[in-house]
Amino acid sequence: MKQRTIAKVARAAFPYTLPILACFLFIGAAFGIYMKTLGFSPLYPIFMSVFIFAGSMQFVAAGLLVQPFAPVSTLIATLIVNARHVFYGMSMLENYGTLGKKKVPVIFWMCDETFSINCGAEIPPGVDRGWFYFFVSLFDYSYWIIGTTLGAVGGELLPFDTTGIDFVVTALFLVIFMSQWEKEKSHVSGVSGLVISAVCLALFGPDGFILPAMVGILLFLTILRRPMERRLEV
Repeated sequence: MKQRTIAKVARAAFPYTLPILACFLFIGAAFGIYMKTLGFSPLYPIFMSVFIFAGSMQFVAAGLLVQPFAPVSTLIATLIVNARHVFYGMSMLENYGTLGKKKVPVIFWMCDETFSINCGAEIPPGVDRGWFYFFVSLFDYSYWIIGTTLGAVGGELLPFDTTGIDFVVTALFLVIFMSQWEKEKSHVSGVSGLVISAVCLALFGPDGFILPAMVGILLFLTILRRPMERRLEV
């Protein structure tokens, strides 16, 4: 692809990632500061963000690094925290399956926020879909590394309180949900997601509801997929 065309796609993708920029700079910096308070050199959090890029799991891993070596519990914790990515991957199989060489980095750069953007963004006409996914993913990945580096190297010098900045992510998801709601002809999937999540929240609590909610939503929509498709065709 010509450099001019690539630059066009990058410019089209960048505005979608601005909320992630605001969020990842602060949360990434918080991770860098946290690692520094545990006694690690700046290289540790930076390398973790470059090679792991797992957000909340990196905070968990930081705590595990100062505890006695326990590979089994570490593996279980990692699977539990990141199990939701299985569902992200399944839902993006069709979109990512034809990306060619771009597929490998885009899959590695997948995170909650990138999934939300790539899943629901209205890609401008004339913009290559594969390159759009690539640049959204690359930008978000870069923001996390930059934030981590800022926190690890000089985060203790930040002159302001960043408490509550992580609500940017919640607000982003609400906006994306409302956008999808307005575009849908049928709200069965949206309503089912809300109801199943609420039930799982009541049953499993705020720390354990995500995985069972995703399983329940997946099973529910899989069972109703064909009836829903036939209804939309009418």
